[in-house]
Amino acid sequence: MKFDSTQFGTQEIDPKSIVTFPKGIPGFEGSTRFKLFHEDREAPIVHWLQSLDEPDVAFALVDPARFGLNFEFTLTDEEEKLLQMNNVADIAVLLIAYKPQSGAASNANINANINGPIVLNMATHLGMQKVLVGLEADITLKPKSPAA
Repeated sequence: MKFDSTQFGTQEIDPKSIVTFPKGIPGFEGSTRFKLFHEDREAPIVHWLQSLDEPDVAFALVDPARFGLNFEFTLTDEEEKLLQMNNVADIAVLLIAYKPQSGAASNANINANINGPIVLNMATHLGMQKVLVGLEADITLKPKSPAA
């Protein structure tokens, strides 16, 4: 099937590769069908989750492990059922990345939403956004070692 994306132009989509978010993504409940794209390289840093229902909606996703983050959380029985989860090895966890607005407190070029990871079952092509309430995070910053 062909799809016209505002960001990626006309794309040929294999219907078997469509990822369905049965409840949508909070704030984008009308978008339930997505295509996951990535950079054309062996170990892509950024993935793109393009809505097939709204051509203007696309999310940049990153693997938290690439940034030293290890997520451990429990899915509810309802969430496991929604994802049709049978094997934890089929689950991928990605973070929505975004560019801070000018004048934001952060000086970072790119931020990631650690309170709302995207959870994908790669076997069933089902997904959801897990909203983590009361998440506590410890971040250790290490200074660069002096140049020799």
